[in-house]
Amino acid sequence: MPGMRDAPRMYRVLRRIIPPVANRWLHVQVEGMENVPDRAPAILACNHLSFIDSIVLPMNIPRPVYFLGKADYWDSWRTRWFFQGTGVVPVYRGGGGKGEDSLRTGVEILRRGDLLGIYPEGTRSPDGRLYRGKTGPVRMALEAEVPILPCAVLGSDRAMPTGSYLPRRQPVTVRYGRPLDLSRYRDRRGDPFVLRSATDELVYEIMLLSEQEYVDEYAAKVKSGDVDVSGDLEVQPQDDRNGGDGQERAAS
Repeated sequence: MPGMRDAPRMYRVLRRIIPPVANRWLHVQVEGMENVPDRAPAILACNHLSFIDSIVLPMNIPRPVYFLGKADYWDSWRTRWFFQGTGVVPVYRGGGGKGEDSLRTGVEILRRGDLLGIYPEGTRSPDGRLYRGKTGPVRMALEAEVPILPCAVLGSDRAMPTGSYLPRRQPVTVRYGRPLDLSRYRDRRGDPFVLRSATDELVYEIMLLSEQEYVDEYAAKVKSGDVDVSGDLEVQPQDDRNGGDGQERAAS
């Protein structure tokens, strides 16, 4: 498997073991694989419903996909050894210098020619709906001058709900969308309103692929109880094609 030559050893071992089993157990259907570049760098930006998203999203791609994972996993040796061995890079949540360091690390991964997997929502959905995206993925794509592919995993929340330890035998579909052309934003990539517009465009495409209801709040705020969206109706993120410019909200 030439595309795996430079991947971490544990990644290469798991890449040989997991797909034959998981594809059959979860009846995995893959759509749009032709959109994933064979050699060039790119960001795979996906919705996030379950722990197994980070397994099923990359497992049929014939080259390594490196993920940015929350730094909490590095606090315990029980999880640290696994994530280090599979090439996951720690991300520090919130603002400040550590957050900027995480973004720079993502850009470095892309500049060396690799694929980077990331979840724009920043955390798993608390209720199966799609939540407002953070601007980090777009910032990295514009800085590294690489395409960003909207992706979606469907059914993973039924196959492995939050709190379960083993996946159930439920069908999962993985969709890789066409790369977004964000070149018109490149010269204004430092403008927070531009970053929000581009991020809303990305999330709109993920919504179409995932068929999820969209909620215009950050998932982390919902999980913490700071925001109550239990009675919210579906709202689509603004996009150039449906009459909005998405620039009414500043990036956070």
